[in-house]
Amino acid sequence: MKTLNKGSQPKIELEYSSIPKMFFDTIKVGIIKSNLIAMLAGLCLALYVFDASFIANIVPIILSVIGSSLIIGAAGVFNNLYDRDIDAIMERTRTRPTVTGQVDTKSGLILGITITVLGGILLYIASPSAAVFGILGLLLYVFPYTMWTKRTTIYNTEVGSLSGAVPPLIGWAAISPELGHFEIWALVVTMLLWQMPHFYGIAIRRFDEYKAAGVPMLPVVKGIRRTYIQTNVYLVLLLLSSFLFWPLSPFVAIVAFLVSLAWLILSVATFDRKETKKWSHRMFIFSINHITIVFLVIIAYSLIAQLVR
Repeated sequence: MKTLNKGSQPKIELEYSSIPKMFFDTIKVGIIKSNLIAMLAGLCLALYVFDASFIANIVPIILSVIGSSLIIGAAGVFNNLYDRDIDAIMERTRTRPTVTGQVDTKSGLILGITITVLGGILLYIASPSAAVFGILGLLLYVFPYTMWTKRTTIYNTEVGSLSGAVPPLIGWAAISPELGHFEIWALVVTMLLWQMPHFYGIAIRRFDEYKAAGVPMLPVVKGIRRTYIQTNVYLVLLLLSSFLFWPLSPFVAIVAFLVSLAWLILSVATFDRKETKKWSHRMFIFSINHITIVFLVIIAYSLIAQLVR
């Protein structure tokens, strides 16, 4: 990137080599990847439950993966645009293209709207119900979370978890609109509960940044002790929710239980009031491993069990 001065206003000139990174940073590609695992878990689970052929459904599968990526990316774009003021204060976000000026409001809106439309069309072709869930997840993330509760209440994490629990529904709906099966709701409950200790870990790690930006995260408003207790409450609920997978497969349920139990033990055994940031970092890393293991096991089980029926 080169910065050229024209009068008193800086003008940003982009090198072509920086454009891909700028694009991926704007759409939050890391969040897209993590949400796609959840979407694929719902999709593969539906293939198993409805005994649907992977090959016969290859077109809606491809369309749902691309469409979901675009919709999730659009949510990231709109979030980045709206949060430019607080992102400029926080160290981990101050280099985002929407903060540095590489992506201005007009360009960001054009990008966000364009990939929303494209993603919605692709999801609709895959399955109209998948498109409904895709747009619902986007709206939940942008309006109730980003534009309302993120800056006004400690319950912003709970509200944000609603949009975070939608990806499994998108994947499931790409195969079938029938939602009267416990398997998909076990996934949704897992995603809802997992997000709280995950984001509490981030909130403690970035305590000073959230405080400086005026974002009412739970540890900033209620303190570390309250956040620690609430984290463990959600971990216990996540542990119990593992049994929701028992009718699907005792193996899946036991894996989910053991990984959740390990997370709870890590939380209780390593908490130190004097080293809360180290504790929160361990919790954050384990949260990523937890959800990756659980969903990859569900994906593998769904695909393998269908083959050996």
